[in-house]
Amino acid sequence: MTYDADVVVAGGGPVGLMLACELALSEVPVVVLERLTEVDTTIKAGAINTPSAEAFYRRGLLPELVEVQRTVLGRFSSFLSQRQAAGASVVRQPPKFAGHFAGIMLRGDLLDEADPDFEAAGPAADVGLVPQEPLERLLAARAAELGVEVRRGVTLTGFDADEDGVRVHTSQGTLRTGWLVGCDGGRSTVRRLAGFPFPGTAPGITGRQALVEMTGTEALGTGWNWTEHGTYAHGPVPGRFLTVEFDGPPADREAPVTAQELEASLRRVSGVDEVRVHKVISATRFTDNARQVPDYRAGRVLLAGDAAHVHSPFGGQGLNLGIGDAMNLGWKLAATVRGRAPEGLLDTYTAERHPIGAWVLDWTRAQVALMRPESHAGALRRIVAELTGTVTATTFFAKKISGVWQRYDLPGDHPLTGRSAPDLELSDGSRLGDHLRDGQALLLDLADDAELRKCAAGYGGRVRLLTTGCPQRPELAGLLVRPDGCTAWAADVPGAPASTVDAGGTASAPNGPDGPDGPDGLAAALRRWFGSPADPTG
Repeated sequence: MTYDADVVVAGGGPVGLMLACELALSEVPVVVLERLTEVDTTIKAGAINTPSAEAFYRRGLLPELVEVQRTVLGRFSSFLSQRQAAGASVVRQPPKFAGHFAGIMLRGDLLDEADPDFEAAGPAADVGLVPQEPLERLLAARAAELGVEVRRGVTLTGFDADEDGVRVHTSQGTLRTGWLVGCDGGRSTVRRLAGFPFPGTAPGITGRQALVEMTGTEALGTGWNWTEHGTYAHGPVPGRFLTVEFDGPPADREAPVTAQELEASLRRVSGVDEVRVHKVISATRFTDNARQVPDYRAGRVLLAGDAAHVHSPFGGQGLNLGIGDAMNLGWKLAATVRGRAPEGLLDTYTAERHPIGAWVLDWTRAQVALMRPESHAGALRRIVAELTGTVTATTFFAKKISGVWQRYDLPGDHPLTGRSAPDLELSDGSRLGDHLRDGQALLLDLADDAELRKCAAGYGGRVRLLTTGCPQRPELAGLLVRPDGCTAWAADVPGAPASTVDAGGTASAPNGPDGPDGPDGLAAALRRWFGSPADPTG
């Protein structure tokens, strides 16, 4: 089959655009199909987590994110000023924000910032308050810079897939492609037409999130509030609120969200009858429907983001889970398209991402259970709130919410293996993140090791070798960093003290030459992720 594009991505939201950018970095021709003619302005995710911030940082997007965050923080200050000027009953500057669990706010002043899991992200650790709409605009601009073809106003209507490729049928004709990736949301057309199973738990709540013009808000509490009729959040920007009612899912998810519906819900939940919603700027409904496909791939069709997993938005995990999918899949699919992938590489996409998706589903289910307006949930909520008044519990929850706990189960005993690579400060003044912008794998030789360089000799064009030093971590001998930023192999200098301990307190294993953290382990990792080395005589 002759292809119009090697990959077609259905869905031009943040996940689809991120995936397209990753493919374009590897010079894979990609077309993105998006049914909307403009960037979606519906109020959605309000923040990104640490793995997402690291991904954008490693692709050179951190300055733009910093500017977005500065704007958001200005809106937070404006909200508090407006509340104070309006004579609201309770106006207080919140402590440093560290996230929330089921609406229970985590105090940043109780966070153990010396925890080693928080030290690895470098400048990316300072960026988080980035809403979905400006992020999508940023990614659309980057996709255009990379030459990605984004076709807006185009609807995918069907496809025919076989072992040679996929014919994608759209409202504007048919495209022939090698691979189709569904990034088309929770009600994914690609998932439905491909016949992916979608097991999980049915919805039991109706949530509404909105940005509106309203009056009569003086008696509303700021932040998260629980009542006998549900849960509501007010702020942290002017006109923004969220309600959760536990009387079942909405009768019609597709119906327009009106000012009358929003006003009635906020009154019911809050008990504040003076609230008036005059104009809806943006609004959406959501439920706690929690489902996940067992395998993210069916032949030449793959899923990423909400197309592969859906859940309630509590804890802000959805957008971030999708960005992680895109980063994991992008380089693997690109290697497959270009004929460089070792056997089974594409299958590791599901193997690595499915467990993290399953954790997110349970994380959101637990929060819904804790938020219910009944006595048993209330008692448990009070106990959890008491726990979060401690440094240990706040740090635990913050690590989970931020995503710094995430690790893939990869061969090797070194504590860094399988984790996001630490943003090391190198002896030439650069940081590790500076060397990952082109989306290529990186082998860091930190101990001037000829054996290490010998292992990398056959991987020119697939793995970039950088010999340098790292005064910050002198015990490290080397790191192999995959294109998605994951540490595929790490080793310490022979005889050096263990470089670190993992979350369970397990120290590094000794580096024997035949062990997983020695030269043989590096050779195995290179073959596992990047195939056989080229013949130096050929």
